[in-house]
Formats: sequence, C-alpha cells, structure tokens
Amino acid sequence: MTSEVVIDVQQKEISIALLEDKNLVEYQSEPRSASFSVGNVYIAKVKKLMPGLNACFVDVGYERDAFLHYLDLGSQFPSYEKYLKQVQSDRKKLYPFAKASRLPDLPKDGSVQTTLKAGQEVLVQIVKEPISTKGPRLTGEISFAGRFLVLIPFGDKVSVSSKIKSGEERARLKQLIQSIKPKNCGVIVRTVAEGKRVAELDAELKVLNQRWEDAITKVQKTQKRPQLAYEETSRAVALLRDLFNPSYENIYINEESVFNEVKSYVSLIAPEKANIVKLYTGKVPIFDNFNVTKQIKSSFGKTVNYRHGAYLIIEHTEAMHVVDVNSGTRTKAGNGQEQNALETNLGAADELARQLRLRDMGGIIVVDFIDMNLAEDRQMLYERMCKNMQKDRARHNILPLSKFGLMQITRQRVRPAMDVRVEETCPSCNGTGKIKSSILFTDLLEGKIDRLVNKIGVKKFYLHVHPYVAAFINQGVVSLKNKWQIKYGFGVHIVPSQKLAFLQYEFYDSKREFIDMKEEIETN
Repeated sequence: MTSEVVIDVQQKEISIALLEDKNLVEYQSEPRSASFSVGNVYIAKVKKLMPGLNACFVDVGYERDAFLHYLDLGSQFPSYEKYLKQVQSDRKKLYPFAKASRLPDLPKDGSVQTTLKAGQEVLVQIVKEPISTKGPRLTGEISFAGRFLVLIPFGDKVSVSSKIKSGEERARLKQLIQSIKPKNCGVIVRTVAEGKRVAELDAELKVLNQRWEDAITKVQKTQKRPQLAYEETSRAVALLRDLFNPSYENIYINEESVFNEVKSYVSLIAPEKANIVKLYTGKVPIFDNFNVTKQIKSSFGKTVNYRHGAYLIIEHTEAMHVVDVNSGTRTKAGNGQEQNALETNLGAADELARQLRLRDMGGIIVVDFIDMNLAEDRQMLYERMCKNMQKDRARHNILPLSKFGLMQITRQRVRPAMDVRVEETCPSCNGTGKIKSSILFTDLLEGKIDRLVNKIGVKKFYLHVHPYVAAFINQGVVSLKNKWQIKYGFGVHIVPSQKLAFLQYEFYDSKREFIDMKEEIETN
C-alpha cells in the first residue's frame, strides 16, 4: 500500500488529504486563523462552579465557557496549584521546575467546591474542540506530545505503549527513559519509539521539556487572563506527527512557508525521508491535480455510492450518526437473496470504515445493515468491520449485530465531524431560479478582465473557472483566451478548477492571493 499526503494551503484555510493507493481516506480542512485546537494550553480563570455536576466552567476566551470536570483536574492538581503560585510570585525570575515539590494526589471522591473557587487561576489543556453548541472540554493534566514520547509534568511514571509486545524491548525503553527524563516529569513511550536509539529519544525529550518551560515562562511574564501559554503545532505538522510512517512516498505542498515548516519537521524525525517533501508549483489547483477534489465531491454529502450500485445514507443528528445500507440497483442473478445481502453488507463495511476516518465521525454511530438470516454471515460482517477499523487511530468500540440487524459503534470524538457541502449554489441566480443567458457569461468575464487590467492596474492574474468553461475559452486555433491575451496582455491565465460550479469564477493575482471581483448585484 502506498501513502501520499497532499496539503492545499489557501489564503484563508489549509486542507490536508491522506491518500492510500490514490484513494482519499482522511481529510481535514481548517481556517488558518483557527484557535482552540486540541493540545493548546491556557492559563485561565474559573468562571462558575457547578456543584450538581461536580464541575466548573472556565473562561479560555471562547464565546462559550469551557467545561472542566473535577475528575479531569488530574491527580497532580495540588502540585500544579502550588507551583503556579510560586511562578507568579516573582515576575522577574522563574522558579525552577526541578525544585517544585510534588504534593499528595487529589482525592478521586472529592468535590469541586472544596478544590476550586470562582476567579481562581488554573492551567488547563484543551482535549476536545468546541462541538455544536458546546464549548471546549478541558483537562488539568497537561501533556506535550511528540512523535516518540509524551511528556507529563508532575508525573512520576514511565509507561510504555501496550502495542510494543517484546518484553525485552519494553524493559530497554523503560530503563533508558528513566535515566534521561527530567526531574518531576512522567513519560509515555509511544509505539513508534520501538527500536529507536537513545540519542533520538533524548533529543525529542529535550524539545518537549523546552515546550513546557516556554509555557511556564509565558504564564510568569504575562498578566492578561485568559492567556494562551502553549499553542499546538500547525495542523499540517500535527497531522504528520500522528500519521507519519516510513511507507509515505510523497508529501506535496503548494505553499513555500508551510513546505519549509514540514520539511524541517520531517528532517528532524526521519532525516532519510526528507526528500519526499515536495513543493507543488503546477498551474492546476493541487487537489485537482491529484484527483482529491473529485473524491471529496463524491465521498461527502448525504448519499455515498459504492460498489455495483449500492449506496449508504448517512444522517447526522444531535445524539448520533445514523447510517442506512441500501442495495440500490445491485443484483446478481443466481446468487440468491442471502448472498446478495452479504456481499452488499461487506462492501458497506469497507466503505463505512473509510467514511468514519474521512469525516472524522465520532460519538455513537448506528448502522442499519440489510437483514441476513445466517449467524455465520452476521459474524463474518462483524469480523470484517473490526478488521477494517484496525487502521483507525481514534479509539473505538464495535458491537456485533443486534437481533434487529443494527450494528452499534462508538468512536472517539475530539473535534466536529467534517461536513463538506457538495451541493453547489447557483452562482448566477443565488437560488432565485432565473439566470442571465449563459452564452453571455464570457462577456461578463471579459468585462471583469477589462476592469482589472485597465482600471485597477493588475496586469498578471489567474482566472479560475469550471473545467467546461475553461475548455470553451481555450477551444479553437484563435481561441477566446488568445483574443483576451492580445487585447489585455499575456498576463491573462485561465485555470480549470473542479471545485467551482458551472458559472462560477475566481480571480487570483500573481502571488495567488484572491481578488474579489464580485459586484453587489451578484452577491445580493
């Protein structure tokens, strides 16, 4: 299996696609200004205590207060509380973390009322992004994740991933980390650390420890509350940190600064693979070039087609995701109803496992498969689903089919499910049902070009249009594009873009920055 990562960096958002054998299996898109990411650390104030829930609401600067349960404060909360007071007592000289004292653990049966008070400052980390009407979910147990290790300030244990099976290797890693870990810190050894040398692990441990020291220094020197003390690495780097494996063949990026950032990160964690990071400089949009746009349009939305005419209906409610499996036009004469149902369900299990990763669906997922009479067929379907979900990094649990033919799945949810709108709003009528004559569309574009060149003074630009419109503009020996270039200069470039609707268009300058050429009558 070959894996490739394609990163599309736009002015307002960054999108990341993971392809396995050219098939899209993971997709994430976020505004470049997005905050409140999982892993961010804040020094914030308790806003309101909720004794009935044994929890409190904390102001981290989001429009809705974040939720912090008593059990999420972490066993080392008293140690954090004392150290924060020591750090903030002297704004000039930082109290050394190595000298911090570890206090007895927070009792598990305690109360938030006796532990916290309104207005108290707490050091918290986001574990779940704002979802729907809910604010972020917080923890008081701070951790800093690297590729091989996770550093936990005030921890006292060295834990090794249970996926490392060799007892000898587990003992080696545990002994090694014990000898190099900073004082007052615990460490979790991740699966990919198996077989790594001490120099690599020591280098990453120093980087993680520096992040913790930088966060505490920021808390000491700033008085504004809430205050972001540590920001998780960029989405591109964070995704690679969790996903990266030696089987990656290429990582394509269309923006130089993000390219440099990713290349330096890959050079750090896997120097021999640094050459797989490549800067994409083609004129066609990067997602169109790697057939990502078409897969996004066909994979999202309410109806998802898969093999031989069968399809899934995916509905999202406040409480859960509901999936219905339909055979559609799929029939195989001579196979019988039971065999057809089994084959349709097995295909649905393959596609659903991909959809869960692709949309990052979390919480409760209920799947209504086509009814099957034989117990061995139901068991085969259950085993197929479990096997397909082994590639999924999110924690999950799958139950066998119930007597009603329903499969229940729970999957870890830390950020909102991806909801990509694949329906296209008519750019000409904006839903009114009436448009100008489409044959006059090129006249409209020429008017925009004339205004851009002769009034605004932009001589070189890229006009993105639907591929069908681009084909019309480029057709013929003396094409419309040639006429425009003779009239307005050779800085006129036509780019086919699959993400645009039929009569939609976008202008970009020579630096690939968006130029808004919509008139008020078009946007109303």
